[in-house]
Amino acid sequence: MSDNKINDENLDQHETDVAQENNQNLPEPQKKIGRWRPSLIWLIPFIAFLIALSLAVKSLLNTGPTINVSFKTADGLVAGKTTVRFKQVDIGLVRQIGFSEDHTHVIVKVELRKDASNFAATDSRFWVVRPRIGTSGVSGIDTLLSGAYIEVDGGKAQEQEDKFIGLEVPPVIPSDVPGKEFFLTAGDIGSLDIGSPIYYRRINVGQITAYKLANDGKSVELQTFIKSPYDKFVTTDARFWQASGVDVSLSASGFNLNTQSLASIIAGGIAFGYPENSNAAIATNQSHFNLWDTKTDALKIPDGKPRQIVMYFDQSLRGLVAGAPIDFMGIEIGKVQSINVEFNANYTQLLMRVEGVVYPSRLAHGKELDPDGGIFKHFIQRGWRAQMRTGNLLTGQNYIAFDRFPKAKTATLKMLPDGLVEVPTIPTELSGLQAQVAQIADKLTKFPLVEIGQDVRKTLKNMNTTIESTDKLMKQLDGKVAPNMQATLDDVRKTMRSTESIFSSDAPMQQDVRRALQQMTRAAASLQMMSDYIEQHPESLIRGKKLEAENVK
Repeated sequence: MSDNKINDENLDQHETDVAQENNQNLPEPQKKIGRWRPSLIWLIPFIAFLIALSLAVKSLLNTGPTINVSFKTADGLVAGKTTVRFKQVDIGLVRQIGFSEDHTHVIVKVELRKDASNFAATDSRFWVVRPRIGTSGVSGIDTLLSGAYIEVDGGKAQEQEDKFIGLEVPPVIPSDVPGKEFFLTAGDIGSLDIGSPIYYRRINVGQITAYKLANDGKSVELQTFIKSPYDKFVTTDARFWQASGVDVSLSASGFNLNTQSLASIIAGGIAFGYPENSNAAIATNQSHFNLWDTKTDALKIPDGKPRQIVMYFDQSLRGLVAGAPIDFMGIEIGKVQSINVEFNANYTQLLMRVEGVVYPSRLAHGKELDPDGGIFKHFIQRGWRAQMRTGNLLTGQNYIAFDRFPKAKTATLKMLPDGLVEVPTIPTELSGLQAQVAQIADKLTKFPLVEIGQDVRKTLKNMNTTIESTDKLMKQLDGKVAPNMQATLDDVRKTMRSTESIFSSDAPMQQDVRRALQQMTRAAASLQMMSDYIEQHPESLIRGKKLEAENVK
């Protein structure tokens, strides 16, 4: 192994010597000085640089403002791919998606085009378009294939902003649709929702755009939008009412069914109109109105000042509930507000206390009544009282009726210290009938039925004895009196036969009577002739009848 190592070293030394010997035989290089000329190959990167520079400048010139839009979630959004559109035209691109500092929502950085910089106005609205099914219809179906994108509704403000809060639900009405906004106040929202339609004469003229609770939490405020040109039909005297579902009523006029459309039955809706002969001015933008429950309540004549009343009943008020009508001769003048129980100081007697509200102006042609009771004071003095009556036999619901009872006890209208008016009452007819039945039952319990039964039994026994005596008497009459009566009847028959023979047509008596009648007839004829002759010759009574010869002469 040591020998091989020595041989390798000798070989390397030999090659080094040969290389030095060859280098000594080569000529020395000479330095040549001349002008530098660029190569054509450098033209390609230069052109590429110019193109990149132009693209960068163009991109810089076309790039608009960068804005941040916050959403609750980034579902469907992809940085560098999701576009921002306005009426299906791309006006920007999502560049980055991040989190907020508290991680409650995401921040989407959007880069707008230069010619779309006005979409950064402070009143612009952004939302993510996804497939949605709502009361206003189905939207965003195209995103099933193309993916979600951000839609923008450009504002009209001159000021610009770089931070926006995105909408989770698309706006119902775009900002470029002409029309007016109106606000409605209701007790509750019912079946209404954002996008519920608004009808005028059963034509869809607008929609509900938003709603919220009032500051006091006692009502709901609805924001609505009426499209042009229908907004001109909203006057200062307009009345809005719930048109949701089906309004069914059964009255003396028959069965009534009222609804706006199939959409209002399913999704709810609002309708508006105004009283007849109304000539009010057109309402201004953002005017406020009340939302009534029914069309009847909305269009009725406004009531005057209400009056609180209280009524005391000494009977069960089953079937009477808060909201039941107070009726005056078929006219609804108020409603029941509450029903309570009131005890006396010793808790030995209780009365049912019914409080209600009435509108006296409904009976006074819209005029306010006197503070001391006015027309009701005179009615009560003439026998008018409050009475609970059955309003519906099927449901058992009752109502309060004011009616006249001529035999009612004298009463007056009482003015209570707390401003309430106590109206005298009278029991229901059923209660009076029950009292009468109870009195009759009480009298029947005191009636001596046992003694009467004993007397009746004695009478029946005496009658039985009398009947037996009568039966014996009839048997005696049949045995003794009947034969004599039979003989008498035979004599009567014989007499009748002889009478018939006398009055027969061939009986001698009948012939004599006929001859006498004939002679009387001839005598009457002779008397008639003599009377006629005397009338013609009255002198014959003195001279006598002339001879026939003299008559001839």
